[in-house]
Amino acid sequence: MTFQCTIPAVPTVQHDDATARITRWDFRPGAATGWHRHDWPYFVIMLTDGILRVHNGTEVNDVPLSAGQSYRRPSGIEHDVMNGSQHPIAFVEIEVKKPEAL
Repeated sequence: MTFQCTIPAVPTVQHDDATARITRWDFRPGAATGWHRHDWPYFVIMLTDGILRVHNGTEVNDVPLSAGQSYRRPSGIEHDVMNGSQHPIAFVEIEVKKPEAL
């Protein structure tokens, strides 16, 4: 399975300061974030049911998630995320720049 995406996901930064960045991501079917690296630990909270198709550089995995479901990942993650659903999906991503400040 490979990514063949020409549709970019749409990021909307809702908050950005020295402590955290909060971004809402909206994906049409087949849209992707593009390859990127997370320099800070982060949380993702799903706003809709959907399938995140995650490419980690060596393999692609479909991850079904429900609205309201969340997960956390450490800093240093490199990946591309695509909407593997047949409908639009959205999530909020919270990157923690200074975990000790929270």
